[in-house]
Amino acid sequence: MSNDARLERLERMRRSPQWEDGRFRNRLPRIDAPLPRILRALAFDRSRFRRPAADPPVERRTAADFAAPPATGLRVTWLGHSTLLLEVDGQRVLIDPVWGERASPVPVGAHLEAWGVSASGITELDWWEAVRIGAASDAAPALTITATPARHFSGRGLGGRDRTLWAGWAFQSARHRVFYSGDTALHDDFVEIGERLGPFDLTMIEVGAYDAMWADVHIGPEQAVLAHRLVRGGVMLPVHWGLFDLALHGWTEPIERVLAAAATAGVHVATPRPGGMVEPGVHADAARWWPAVPWKPAAEAPVRSSAVVHVVGAEPATPMG
Repeated sequence: MSNDARLERLERMRRSPQWEDGRFRNRLPRIDAPLPRILRALAFDRSRFRRPAADPPVERRTAADFAAPPATGLRVTWLGHSTLLLEVDGQRVLIDPVWGERASPVPVGAHLEAWGVSASGITELDWWEAVRIGAASDAAPALTITATPARHFSGRGLGGRDRTLWAGWAFQSARHRVFYSGDTALHDDFVEIGERLGPFDLTMIEVGAYDAMWADVHIGPEQAVLAHRLVRGGVMLPVHWGLFDLALHGWTEPIERVLAAAATAGVHVATPRPGGMVEPGVHADAARWWPAVPWKPAAEAPVRSSAVVHVVGAEPATPMG
């Protein structure tokens, strides 16, 4: 990247309402667990069921599976963790591709331009900014992609903490609307996302890798169902679970707790196997493909993001000691 391009990017970052003192900031405060509590949890609170006893079932896909467009115009293929192939009225979007053995910053990958992607083919968005892709036609209407607020952090390598902005994404065609939460905690803007960009035929919301200690970073199962309702979602596809061992809970616990919360709230949840396809317009019963292993319900291990009392009517989070 040329020096002029670097300076232009830095100036654009500095103009962002989310930029402060050299870094991007969350709008809501973040409560971090003290180190002694983290060490105690790592030593004593790990579930014995964090990894499956056998390889989970996978649906293998080939190009032939995508030769014909979905009859309803909307389909998503869950490729594991948060990797999704979204098909919306003739347009295709690959979301959060992870093809490696780990989801951590090590080894650290290069930016797209270092991989040879032309700068003219890269579009960077701040929250609420949008880009329109595809030429509108009867066969494939244009798709508008909007960056939406999220509550998380970023960091790749030494000195890279919060130098890039975290976000969710809304996808809108003339006929369909889809929401992807990205990695996030619960936050106020879910309400505005639903009001400005919803209602959504489908939401894809992070549900795994949670704990009370990082409830201001990852949303957790029950709050994920709440976020789905706040953005006015139709069908909910839980993501960010079942692939990487990133937390202390059992590997099936996120989806078990999502289903329990969704049953109470009357939310329709899709539960495809990795590689499975979901067409929201074709409702099917949730299939339980994972094994029955012990897991902790919400009452035993609650996850509640701080500073969102005025949105959800819950009690404020207690500082952790």
